Amino acid sequence: MSLPSDPIDPVLADALFRPVRAGNAFEETMERMLQAIRLGVVPPGGRLPPERELSARLGVSRVTLREALRALQESGHIESRRGRYGGAFVQLPSSDPLPPPGDVEDTLTLRYALETGAAEVAASRSLTPQVRRHLRSCLADTATSGISDYRRTDSRLHLAIAEATATPSLTAAVADVRTRLNALLAAIPVIPANLTHSNEQHKAIIDAILDGDAVAARVGMAEHLAGTAALLRGFLA
Repeated sequence: MSLPSDPIDPVLADALFRPVRAGNAFEETMERMLQAIRLGVVPPGGRLPPERELSARLGVSRVTLREALRALQESGHIESRRGRYGGAFVQLPSSDPLPPPGDVEDTLTLRYALETGAAEVAASRSLTPQVRRHLRSCLADTATSGISDYRRTDSRLHLAIAEATATPSLTAAVADVRTRLNALLAAIPVIPANLTHSNEQHKAIIDAILDGDAVAARVGMAEHLAGTAALLRGFLA
């Protein structure tokens, strides 16, 4: 087992522990940390850099970093130890075989193409009062659902956006890719900090659709999908 004092490869550390984008800071922090663990930049038994150093390298607040470290501890990827020689130590959790990377990327790329387009088209249409009420209802259900029910209400909201395009073939395609996505999501933990962020993004997307702002709807959906993609790549790729 590697000792806590083992040095970290500086080239790989610079490549992975680099500043993340502001839009999905938590999710991208998770992705970078998981990549560092999976690639052995910090080996099993090795200690992660101190919080102050990591937050500076990643360009995120200590609060965001601590949320990511807490999620990694709960998922079994790190162990937190107290005391003079304490810190966050890497451990590899036992898990089921990962899906082929090609499956992950194929699903994420297809989802991006379909759902950004659906949001843009929905915002471009003149929506009926019934459709507008349905979008608001799905948004409220997702925002108030518990962890155990979140992915069901999240799926329903994304399908409601597709339905708002009044294009049955697009709705069917979004339903198909969502089925594939949910199979991937089932392989990673549900992270409360990510759900809070997702709810904020959902509101921005629905507001843009209801306001008829097609550009904002597409950009908002792209940002939202990038957050989920970062988590899936971090855990599964």
